[in-house]
Amino acid sequence: MVKPFDELPGIVSVVSGYTGGHTENPTYEALGREATGHREAVQITFDPERFPYERLLDIYWQLIDPTDGGGQFMDRGRAYEAAIFVHSEEQRQKAELSKAALQASKRFKAPIVTEILPAAAFYPAEAEHQHYYRTHPLDYKLYQKGSGRDDFTELHWNSREDKKQLLKQLTELQYEVTQKKAMEPPYQNEYWNHFGEGIYADMISGDPLFSSTDKFHAGTGWPGFTKPVEEGLIRREADYGSGEVRTVLRSRLSGAYLGDLSYDGPEPAKLHYRVNSAALRFIPKNELAEKGLGRYLEQFERESQG
Repeated sequence: MVKPFDELPGIVSVVSGYTGGHTENPTYEALGREATGHREAVQITFDPERFPYERLLDIYWQLIDPTDGGGQFMDRGRAYEAAIFVHSEEQRQKAELSKAALQASKRFKAPIVTEILPAAAFYPAEAEHQHYYRTHPLDYKLYQKGSGRDDFTELHWNSREDKKQLLKQLTELQYEVTQKKAMEPPYQNEYWNHFGEGIYADMISGDPLFSSTDKFHAGTGWPGFTKPVEEGLIRREADYGSGEVRTVLRSRLSGAYLGDLSYDGPEPAKLHYRVNSAALRFIPKNELAEKGLGRYLEQFERESQG
């Protein structure tokens, strides 16, 4: 539960630990042999101006089976029962609305049983359990696959209905690019030669991905950038499908295919993010504030002063 939230813009920290029990300073071993009443949990400290609480909830629902009241996947028992621990009445109301919306969506046939509870004392877990996906990557991947989480997510959050909805939202080209890793024609796309001031956002989710301040004449016929506007919103993947290894770029939260990363860009880093216009939506500088992206205006002021 740490990796999906870790390093997103606005996330200050993600700490693994235990909460909701009736003893002090529980340990991982104690949860297994004693009835301490604690659940394994993650405590997220975040900046709501950069990453709203509602988006945390959206991610959370996609990580669990909200219809299972006895644990999660192959982990059974009190310590693994899913719950949302709220720290204020505002959070409680938002969590209840989010839960009701999920139930009303009929994405799951069974009732949503995940509890929404007042936050209790939180005890950080032992050092070996912090950021386990980084310190034990192989064990983490084996567990993730073996637990059934990935298959469950694919079934319920990438269903035929979800694909139909995307087809309504996107043009045929946008769908082929973002969902099937197609490349649009060079020099025949919307932003290859576009240099207005603003932010290039994810066509699907609206997440800010690249800035015009980092755009350069790549000479390829596609938009080229030296870096993303928010490092945590871009995912890099090794791809071997073309017969050679390349680094594929995806939007982290929507999963949309964007393009690829090479090392023939401007000095000193020489990074070149080659991105399909069809994966992007341009937001002009004068519209950033009304779109909730006013925090990026400062970079354009620095650029003009520089």
